[in-house]
Amino acid sequence: MLESEILLEVPGSVARADPAPVRLPAPPKTVRDTGLDQRMLIDLVAKSVSQLGKAHLPVLGGQLRLPVGVLREVLDAMQAERLVETTWRGETDLDIQYQLTMGGKQHAAECLARCRYTGPAPVTLSSYGELLERQSARGVADERLGAAEIEAAFADDFLARSVRDLIGAAMHAGRSLLLHGAPGSGKTTLARKLGRLQKGVIAVPYALVVEHQIVQLYDPAIHLAPSPVQARLLGERRAVDSRWAMCRRPVVLVGAQLDADTLEMRRDDVSGVLHAPAQMQANGGMLVVDDLGSQRGSPGDIVARLACARAAGFDQVVMHGSHKLNIPFDAMTVFATNRDPRTLLDEAQMRRIDYKVHVGALGEPGYRQLFRQQCRVLGLACDEAALDHLVGSLHARTRKPMLASYPRELIARIAEFASYAGAEPRLTAAALDQAWSSMFAATTSAEV
Repeated sequence: MLESEILLEVPGSVARADPAPVRLPAPPKTVRDTGLDQRMLIDLVAKSVSQLGKAHLPVLGGQLRLPVGVLREVLDAMQAERLVETTWRGETDLDIQYQLTMGGKQHAAECLARCRYTGPAPVTLSSYGELLERQSARGVADERLGAAEIEAAFADDFLARSVRDLIGAAMHAGRSLLLHGAPGSGKTTLARKLGRLQKGVIAVPYALVVEHQIVQLYDPAIHLAPSPVQARLLGERRAVDSRWAMCRRPVVLVGAQLDADTLEMRRDDVSGVLHAPAQMQANGGMLVVDDLGSQRGSPGDIVARLACARAAGFDQVVMHGSHKLNIPFDAMTVFATNRDPRTLLDEAQMRRIDYKVHVGALGEPGYRQLFRQQCRVLGLACDEAALDHLVGSLHARTRKPMLASYPRELIARIAEFASYAGAEPRLTAAALDQAWSSMFAATTSAEV
C-alpha cells in the first residue's frame, strides 16, 4: 500500500468543469519511506556524486528527486563507511558540499560498470501498480468521452456516422478496437487522434526497481507534459513525491518494428540500464499496434497476449535472464491493419477484440469538403472546376477510392512542383494531373 497520499484536483482538458481527483504519493521522510534498500540508494548517490565531482546537497536532491532528509540519512551512512566526505559548509544546513573519498570513487566506478543509470531514484513495482490502478481511466466516470465530444472532435473528419458511433462507444467504454481498411484511408491518423482525446493527468515514475534492477520507464517523447491549465493547477499542489512525473495520458504507437523484444524488458548493453517495454510505457493511456500483420510475430499471438493482459491487469514480461515477471498493464489497445482481418485472425482471436471498425473511402460530398479544407490549411485557393476534374475524371476513370489521405497529398505535391519551378502554386486540372501521375505512375491525363 502507499502509506501516504495527497489528493489533487486536476482537469482532463481545458473545457472540463468537474476535475477528477488524482492521488499523488507524499514525499518520503526516511529511507524506509522510499520503499528502497539503503544499499541501492548509496549506489545511486555514489554514481551521482562521481559525475558531479563536488555535490551541493540541493543539486544532488534535484538530480535524484529525493528530499534532503532522505539524502542526509544516506550520506550519513556513506560517511560512516568512508565513501564520502564533507568539503564545504555554509551558513545553513542546506549549504553543504560532498565529494567521494578514494574508497567512494572505487565504489562508484564498480557501480557504474554494472549500470550507468544516474537519474531520479526509482519507486517500487508494488507502489506503481497500486497508483496505476487508482488512475485507471476505466474507474473514472467523468473521464469517459461522450457522444457530443466525439461529434465535436470529428466534425471536420467527414467520417460516416456509423464509424463515429462505433469509435465513440469503444472510447467511452475503454474497450479494445480494430481499425481496418485500405491503405490511405486514415486509420493511423485516426488512431493518433483517439489517443489525443484521452482525458486526465496521471503520475508516471521516472524509474522502477524490479528485482533489485532499475528499469527506466519515463520517456519525455511519450509522457508529455500537462497542458498550461493543468500545469497551473499542478503548480499549486502541496509537496509530493517528486520521483513521479505528472503527464497527459500517453499514446504509444508501434508498427512493423514490433517483435518479441518490443514487449519484453530491453537492456542497453552500453549503459546496463533496463528499459520498460512498449505496453508498460502505454500504461494509463493507449497502445496502438499499427499495420497489424506486418510484424515478424503472429498477429494472433500479439492480439491474444495484449487481450489477456488487459483482462488480467498484468502482463508476463521476460526479464533479462529469461525468467518471467508479472508487470501491471492498464492501457486501451487499438489495432490498425490494411488487410482483411479474417485473413489475419481466426474466430477466437477476433473475439478478443471488442470493436471492429471498417474505415473505408469517403463519400463524394465528404471528399469534396475535405479537399476544400486541406486547400485552406495549406494556403491554396480551391478551384471548383479543378476539383470537378479530380472527382469526375481522375477518380472516375481509374476507379480509385476517395480516400482521406489523397487531398492533402495531392495538394502538397502541387506545391512541391510549383516550388521546384519557381512559381506560385495554383490548383488547376493540369497541376492535378501532374500530382496524380506522380502518385499512381500514370503518364498522361489520357492514360489515367
